[in-house]
Amino acid sequence: MSATPIEKTAAAPGRRLHRFRRNRDGSAVVEFALVAPLFFALLFAIIETGMVFFASQTLETATQDVARLVLTGQAQQVGYTKQQFKDEVCKHLTVMFDCQNGIYVDVESFSSFSSITAAKVIDDSQKFVPADHYKPGNACDVVVVRLFYQWPLYVTGLGYDLSNLAGGKRLLMGSAAFRNEPFGTSSC
Repeated sequence: MSATPIEKTAAAPGRRLHRFRRNRDGSAVVEFALVAPLFFALLFAIIETGMVFFASQTLETATQDVARLVLTGQAQQVGYTKQQFKDEVCKHLTVMFDCQNGIYVDVESFSSFSSITAAKVIDDSQKFVPADHYKPGNACDVVVVRLFYQWPLYVTGLGYDLSNLAGGKRLLMGSAAFRNEPFGTSSC
């Protein structure tokens, strides 16, 4: 006994639904579409975190290198200005930073370690307030050298926020505190 056309039409949606549920073609694409945004958000967050740490370490290394010019008295004996000192900094930061426009240099001297007062550089509204000093001190003075850079962040819009400044930026800072060596005929 064969089914009438009306019976075939009534059974057809059921058979199509059964075939659709059994068919696994394209399931990988659907699964990937569900997982991909989370995977890529996590991947980019990891990459950005790595870049921030790498840039921070690069800035810290450059700070230690240029602070040695002050520590040994070379910057004082040559008579570096703030811009000349910044140019020395920029020689160490050639790849990842917009050095001339983005690096801020703060060099202050103190009479002792207990008299150090570092200026606050992030205000209450999370804006960067650059400390703008260049006083490398004399022999045996205590000196604090700080370099600042506002690092742009891109993944913060995805809910992962490393920023500590308004506008989605991270303030990177390298610092060195030391007592100047005796240079010339001076002694401590």
